[in-house]
Amino acid sequence: MLTWKDIIYFAVNGNPKPDKRVEKTEQEWKEILTSEEFQITRLKGTERPFSGEHCSSFSSGKYNCTCCNTPLFDSSIKFESSSGWPSFTQPIKENAVQYIKDTTHGMVRVEILCNTCDAHLGHVFPDGPEPSGLRFCVNSLSIKLENNA
Repeated sequence: MLTWKDIIYFAVNGNPKPDKRVEKTEQEWKEILTSEEFQITRLKGTERPFSGEHCSSFSSGKYNCTCCNTPLFDSSIKFESSSGWPSFTQPIKENAVQYIKDTTHGMVRVEILCNTCDAHLGHVFPDGPEPSGLRFCVNSLSIKLENNA
């Protein structure tokens, strides 16, 4: 289980190697994503709080990257954070997500990206529930639910 100490280590020293890489040009991303998905995932945008389809949904399944379909989070570790964005306590695998020190907006945060295609997902904070204490705060447009069959 990842802890805040692990997250900081990865953000400072480098991320785990992904299982695979998906790389496309900006034009290729624009051709497969909606304009809203492109704004969030490729241009590091943020959707309005409480506006995303996955914010208050707790359907069973895996949450995959909107851009490359890599599994990122499981519904079993999703929780209601009252933050306005879907929140998870852990990624599905240690190497599914990469961590980047983010000093924008006059604060220090840790940005989370898909480790396969570098899609912006959101940020991770050390204020989640036990046992990890982590809150992966994710834009709904960055993920898509693959329901369990």
